[in-house]
Amino acid sequence: MLPEHLLDDLPVVAILRGVSPDNVVAVSEVLYDAGIRAIEVPLNSPDPYRSIEQLSRTFGGRCLCGAGTVLSAEDVQRAHEAGARLIVSPNTDTAVIARTIGLGMASMPGFATATEAFIAIAAGATRLKLFPATTYGAGHAKALKAVLPSGASVYAVGGIGVDHIAEWMKAGIAGFGFGSELFKPDYGLDEISKRANDIVRAVRGAMSDR
Repeated sequence: MLPEHLLDDLPVVAILRGVSPDNVVAVSEVLYDAGIRAIEVPLNSPDPYRSIEQLSRTFGGRCLCGAGTVLSAEDVQRAHEAGARLIVSPNTDTAVIARTIGLGMASMPGFATATEAFIAIAAGATRLKLFPATTYGAGHAKALKAVLPSGASVYAVGGIGVDHIAEWMKAGIAGFGFGSELFKPDYGLDEISKRANDIVRAVRGAMSDR
């Protein structure tokens, strides 16, 4: 069963850009202990498919394991074969969305405009990634939410800090993707743990205040 429902409880995707197969499991265990249940390995990381394999093998149905920066249908296929069940892209590409859904995976394409959002929705996506979020701001997200279908969940990704979570939630954002706010290859496990716990507390607090 696709564990997409794990995002309903805590709508946070951890973006491990630059993670290596040697430390992906240790880093992900720290994130899992903090309560994060969706983790993506961007494909411009070192040996990403091997990292995805290790992630999937270790966490299986307990975590929504995914691939990020997915730019082609061929990338989707390889990620699926490696064990990914979430496909995240920086852009709206209907071929990527179609292959993702055809393989029974969760799709989260990137968008910036209403036009791109509706193209993604028409292709079958229900979770959309506003990227880069801080370039457009929470006001942009709020305006878009006014016209998007109620079933479309918008995630803010790119430049969001822990102090801005409540503002974005009030604008109607359903969830977040966190990269450097959460992980960089030179962060130690203790620092990653602190960052992850701070983010989880802030998101849960903002969700309860909505």
